[in-house]
Amino acid sequence: MTARRRRARAGWLLSTPALVLLLCGAAGPLLVVLVFSFLTKGGYGGVELPFTAEAWFRIFFQRDIFDGTVSAADAHIQIFWRSVWLSLATTLITFVLGLPTAWFIATRPARTRTLWLFLITIPFWTNLLIRTFAIMEVIRNEGLLNSALLGLGLIDQPLQILFTDTATLIGMAYVYLPLMVLPLYAAIDRFDMRLLEAGHDLYASRWALLRRVILPIIRPGLVAGCILVFIPALGAYVVPRVLGGGKNMMVGNFIELQFGQARNWPLGAALSMMLLLVVMAALLVYVRAMAQEGRDD
Repeated sequence: MTARRRRARAGWLLSTPALVLLLCGAAGPLLVVLVFSFLTKGGYGGVELPFTAEAWFRIFFQRDIFDGTVSAADAHIQIFWRSVWLSLATTLITFVLGLPTAWFIATRPARTRTLWLFLITIPFWTNLLIRTFAIMEVIRNEGLLNSALLGLGLIDQPLQILFTDTATLIGMAYVYLPLMVLPLYAAIDRFDMRLLEAGHDLYASRWALLRRVILPIIRPGLVAGCILVFIPALGAYVVPRVLGGGKNMMVGNFIELQFGQARNWPLGAALSMMLLLVVMAALLVYVRAMAQEGRDD
């Protein structure tokens, strides 16, 4: 018992530098943002006393400047809704594209599998801003896509894709696709292909095999990929700013606006904490799914 306590004490002492760094570098700034969200907006930016929950109230509600009546903050709700549905749509698109891609890579011969994985990870070598500008060159009015469609005679005038929600969706799907492919590949790589042969012997259709055999077994990789795509897509800033043109804001752009031009630091802090709560909820879903997977096993 004494030796066990000594080893536990030594373990805590060895982890103390990492814990202090984590506390100062992560928990400390989050605590500052949390405190800011309960302070009053300063006259020229910043925050000041007294403490109030007005910033949290203004996330979803607003007061009339003349009679003080309360109404829903339609603009804020619209931004939140746009952020959520674009993130969900991005997750769905990356899953639809990532599953066959991961399956293709996992079923290649071992000597070529590394090459395909290398090709998937190449976009990570390039800065996110550069990748976003590359997509913009493809979908702009005089870009590669419209030029090809005009050359084939399929359209009479360029499609207005840039500076729309569609452009933001295309950009985020392109940027976050590798984050879906890699976890799916890791799950499919451990998949026992003899299960497919057994399913075919039992006259199961391809759809039944996908729904009842493949997806349940690769569920950990699927859930991990969805979390890895949904969370950064929900807080995306660069892609909506460049491809959305600043008109179709998401939560990340709205938070930057409050800390920048609007000079409303408490509202920006409250929005940041609200985004953090949504991310924590998504992570809890992932943890529960993994715990259920462990109980099923």
